[in-house]
Amino acid sequence: MAARHVTRGVLTALNGTTGAGLLVALATRAKIRRGRHGVLIAEGYRLPMPPASCFTVGSVILTRRSADWLLADERRELFEHEHHHAKQYAVLGPLFWPAYWVACGYSYATTGSWGARNFFERNAGLKAGGYPTDLPLRPWVRRLTGPSATRSRRRPPGSPSPD
Repeated sequence: MAARHVTRGVLTALNGTTGAGLLVALATRAKIRRGRHGVLIAEGYRLPMPPASCFTVGSVILTRRSADWLLADERRELFEHEHHHAKQYAVLGPLFWPAYWVACGYSYATTGSWGARNFFERNAGLKAGGYPTDLPLRPWVRRLTGPSATRSRRRPPGSPSPD
C-alpha cells in the first residue's frame, strides 16, 4: 500500500473519524470489508438516510450494496470519489461535518442541488459522485452576481434624470 494511503488511514484514525464510521457501521449492522487503498467498506448499510447508494465517514465507505458491487471495475470512479472524501476527512477531521453541511447549504441555496456547488463534492468529482454538473444558478443569485450587481446604483453628480 502506498505511503499516502497509510498516512490518510493513520490521520483518520487519530482524528476519530474512522472510529465514527465504524460506529455507524456497527449500529446499522453493516459488514466491514477491506477495500482498495486501505479504505474499509461497510456493506449492507440499512438506514434510509442519506439517500445515496454510498457515503464516507473517515476511512469507511458505507454502502447499501455489497463491497463487491462498489469495487467492480464499472464503479471505479464512484469508489475514487468516495476515497477522495476519505482524504478530505484526513485533512479536516471532525471539522469536515460542519464544513460539508455549510457547503451543502450553499449549493442548495444557489442551485437547488446539495452537490452541484458543494466544494467537497466538486473537489471529489461531481459526475463520479452522481451529481449534476451543469445546473444554472438560481435567478436570485444571478441577479446578485450579474453585471448590474457590480455597477453602482447611485447616479454620479450632474447626471441626467432617467425621466
